[in-house]
Amino acid sequence: MDAWIVWLIAAGIILVLEMFTLTFYMLWFCIGALVAALVAWIAPDAYLLQVVAGSIVTLVLTIFTKPISKKVRSSKGFQDTGTELVGRQGVVVDPIEPGQYGIVKVGSDTWSAVSAQLLAKDERVRVISRSSTIIEVERWEEFT
Repeated sequence: MDAWIVWLIAAGIILVLEMFTLTFYMLWFCIGALVAALVAWIAPDAYLLQVVAGSIVTLVLTIFTKPISKKVRSSKGFQDTGTELVGRQGVVVDPIEPGQYGIVKVGSDTWSAVSAQLLAKDERVRVISRSSTIIEVERWEEFT
C-alpha cells in the first residue's frame, strides 16, 4: 500500500475522532496528516520528510490558532454556549454512578455527565460545571 494512502486513512480516522470530541484539537493533526499525504504523493520514499512536514504543519497550526482563539473568546459580545448551562435544571436520561458517565438532558440537548452522587433515571439535576463535552451535575433538591 502506498504511503500517501496510509496518511489519508490516518487523516480520516483523526477527523472522525475529532467529530466525537467537538474541540478542534485533533483537527490540526488531521491537516498535518493531509500534508504528509501530499508529501508522500510527491516523494513516496521520503518517509522522514513526510513525518517532519506533517509535524511542522500541526505544530504551526496549534501555536498560531491559540492566540486567535483566545482573542475571539475575550472579544466583546462573545458568549460561550456552554457557560449558560451552569445552574440550569436537567433530567437524567441514563443513570449516573459516581466515577461513571451517564446522560443528562438539559433543555433540548443531551450531555455526557458525571456526578459524585448516585443519580437514577428521570431524576432532576442541576448543572454545576462544564468541561468541553461533559457536564458535572448534582441532585436538584439539594439546591432548592
